[in-house]
Amino acid sequence: MDAARNLALLASRIALAALFIYDATVMVRSWEQTADYMAGYGVPTLLLPAAALFQFVGGVFLVLGHWTRLTALAFAGFAAATAVIFHLPDGNAIQFGKDIAIAGGFLALAAAGAGRWSADAYREGRS
Repeated sequence: MDAARNLALLASRIALAALFIYDATVMVRSWEQTADYMAGYGVPTLLLPAAALFQFVGGVFLVLGHWTRLTALAFAGFAAATAVIFHLPDGNAIQFGKDIAIAGGFLALAAAGAGRWSADAYREGRS
């Protein structure tokens, strides 16, 4: 059972991280369009570099299982804020619901921790 739990935690870290690492690369490749999109919702484009960096570096942290609980909590807040700022105003219930569900996944990961196959476990001497 321990191996299955650790595999599930690793798979969830990778799946959640992949979404944000990919999104960070899209933001960088489509800088002007992303800035215009953010500005259209009243979000300062000055935050674009920070958002892209957060998503990429945070995603890498998740894959590695490094500072997983803190990173997952930060991503839960990020996903919830994204839902409220970008999807609630335009009535996009599907995208709003997906972002809230992603926030819930991050909260579950924060509660469970990274598992044994992670930098966190290695640092704590549990690997």
